[in-house]
Amino acid sequence: MNPLLQLALELARLGLPALPLRAGKGPLHNCPACTNMACGGRSNMKDPGPCACPAPCHAWAAATTDPSVLTSRAWARAWREAETVAYHPGGAGLTVVDLDSADALAWARATLPATLTVTTTRGEHWVYRGTVASANAVRPSVDVKSLMQYARWLGYGTGSMVSLPDAVRALMVREEATRPANGARVASSPPPPWTRTVAAGCRHTERYIHTGLQRGLAKIADHRESGAGSQAFGVARFLAAQHSQCPGPCGLDTLAQHVIAAAVSVGVPHEYATRAVDRGFAAAGAHVA
Repeated sequence: MNPLLQLALELARLGLPALPLRAGKGPLHNCPACTNMACGGRSNMKDPGPCACPAPCHAWAAATTDPSVLTSRAWARAWREAETVAYHPGGAGLTVVDLDSADALAWARATLPATLTVTTTRGEHWVYRGTVASANAVRPSVDVKSLMQYARWLGYGTGSMVSLPDAVRALMVREEATRPANGARVASSPPPPWTRTVAAGCRHTERYIHTGLQRGLAKIADHRESGAGSQAFGVARFLAAQHSQCPGPCGLDTLAQHVIAAAVSVGVPHEYATRAVDRGFAAAGAHVA
């Protein structure tokens, strides 16, 4: 049996959806029926799409743990042409932080919790339990590979895997680093106050809620030059987590408006501030609306 296919079957047994890669670490070319989106889906590997091609087209979307698919006739040509094997981290409930330089490694060692580590040609893969959206260049020489992305298999690594930290989730929050030259702010109405009228099912006192909110808003206000978007993520996650045991409703949408307004007031565009808060709430298992 092809040794790369054997490796893919082993990864599948471990619960890692596998796929073949061609020379250059790229996915194999789509079959004629899928070329130029003729099959109707998965453009740029960002959309699962309607394609049901039995061949390993569309990169991460084709990765599988099904041995009957991996050993099928439709995949035979791919294994003959393959140079290496990749896996879909998000499909296995994992996230890979790809660190491609000495500076990136130094940042990770100072910022992220130690976890399962795999040596790469230019740095290391740090593998965490949990998923997040994928993005390249979230920091210099740092890529995040999880959902809708593949990672090259480079071995089992060393160390013990831990849960995905908030620091990695915060990397996915995009914020505008340059403040407006004239110091202008987005004009909007002040958010409504948090009261019992919007939080009939909250088990906390108004004083408790307002104290936690004001402390969070102060943290955001302290980041006038950079980092306010990440702070908004963290504050939103903290506020949402406080209500995890409440029967609800707890007026989380009102709290969200205050966090967004605080981030906007120090130069974060409204779109990015809203995204940071949405992701913070989601990370705590809550939703703004």
